[in-house]
Amino acid sequence: MEIGGLLEKLREEKPLVHHITNMVTMSECANVTLVAGGLPIMAHAPQEVAEMVSHAGALVLNIGTLTPAQVDAMVLAGRRANELGLPVVLDPVGAGATSLRSEAVKRLLKEIKISIIKGNEAEIAIMAGGAAEIKGVESINVSGDVVELAVSLARDTNAVVAVTGAVDRVTDGERMVEVANGNALMATVVGTGCMTASVMGCFAAVEKDTLKAAVAALVTFNVAAELAARNSDAPASFKSQLFDELYRLDEQTIRSRQNIKERMINQ
Repeated sequence: MEIGGLLEKLREEKPLVHHITNMVTMSECANVTLVAGGLPIMAHAPQEVAEMVSHAGALVLNIGTLTPAQVDAMVLAGRRANELGLPVVLDPVGAGATSLRSEAVKRLLKEIKISIIKGNEAEIAIMAGGAAEIKGVESINVSGDVVELAVSLARDTNAVVAVTGAVDRVTDGERMVEVANGNALMATVVGTGCMTASVMGCFAAVEKDTLKAAVAALVTFNVAAELAARNSDAPASFKSQLFDELYRLDEQTIRSRQNIKERMINQ
């Protein structure tokens, strides 16, 4: 898969990425959107979300610090994004951990056309109807084949499904792409998953092939993490270096370091 040129396109177009997101990681998501090349806006009030998303290139929904009112705002924004043909990225943080989160995800999938679903193995497995153990927002154990579950979810929702882990897997139900870039220090910083969804929103705003956009986002963010880890061996300094390396990243570096495998899925 050729993802070259997308980072440059993102930085040229500077799309506005509307977030209704996690209060714990809101600042990190705003910063990562900016250093990647997009423009962040965090607007949650139901009275303005439909109007705000009308000015955006993509919408990112993150249920990390969920409230019923926030779900209502997500539905309003998502419906307007659908009307305008804008991509919607869903990060189902902690799906399956509580009934509120599980029901919220079901409602969002029912009432909004989601373009990309990004989650860890447990979140994706639970959304696909499988069995998994999740502790807070952390994936502990998954029963069954997560690849098969991701493919099933993609086909059921007509969305691209991105499963993050030691090796990230992205599928649209027909194609499967594995992304083996990244660094273990990413797991020591709160918010790297949320930031990944924000970067996906950036790329989806400038690339109509949402599978390609999701892969480009993962490669870009994970390569930045690899570079950050060269100058850091602890969480705080790694987080700072991650933003700096993403800001400095160029297409040539992405091409030289990307580690992806693509295959068609047997029907």
